[in-house]
Amino acid sequence: MDNAIIKCDVQDFVALVTMDRPPVNAVNAQFHEEMMRTFDALSDRDDVRAAILTGAGKVFCAGADIKARLERAPEPGDFWQHSRRAREAFHSILECRVPVIGAINGPALGAGLGIAASCDLLIASESATLGLPEINVGLLGGGRHAMRLFPHSKARRLMFTGQRLSGADLYRLGAVEECVPPDKLMDAARALAAEIASKSPVAIRLAKHAMNTIEFMSLRDGYRFEQNMTGELSKYEDSREAMRAFVEKRPPVFKGR
Repeated sequence: MDNAIIKCDVQDFVALVTMDRPPVNAVNAQFHEEMMRTFDALSDRDDVRAAILTGAGKVFCAGADIKARLERAPEPGDFWQHSRRAREAFHSILECRVPVIGAINGPALGAGLGIAASCDLLIASESATLGLPEINVGLLGGGRHAMRLFPHSKARRLMFTGQRLSGADLYRLGAVEECVPPDKLMDAARALAAEIASKSPVAIRLAKHAMNTIEFMSLRDGYRFEQNMTGELSKYEDSREAMRAFVEKRPPVFKGR
């Protein structure tokens, strides 16, 4: 995959996806297109069982490219096309068939928050910040994504004031799994990715599908769907291998089928 902005490297069943658009990884049309292409491709790769998403340099993603917006006069249809690309870029992460760990290395602002919130698990550097600055630059957006990470009052304060939260704040609020020194961020992300990659790839893909599907269901409907996924998983060889390994007190050997 020959991308200029969204770089991808796969080792030991873990894909490292890096947003690399200097100086602050601001989003544009090419950014969105490459993000979709990358995560859609990861969904079809048998050599990928987990992914890590991070930013090159000192910024995770600074959000909209405000300077570019001012320099170019919009043409009819531009707004709708940009909005559609942004939505689908976020959803390519959310809907990727393998779990995605967001390694927040620095500021994740506006669209950057949306990208982070679309990941399955988050780890923050102590130098990370997260916020919705749109209210201060003549824009709106990201509130619904913030609601996936924060309770009612905090999501609204972010939206109404542009407040920025530190990595320590994110950990205190339960939005991230860990907050670590900058030089330990990738070690922590890789350790979590390796743990996920050690599980049955069949079970992990069904588990992510289940979690995405039940998020806004009622308790009854959501649990019913999970039960159906358990029934689906039981048809696979990996399921029987997990049971046998448990009974025989040995590590399982998964074949992805």
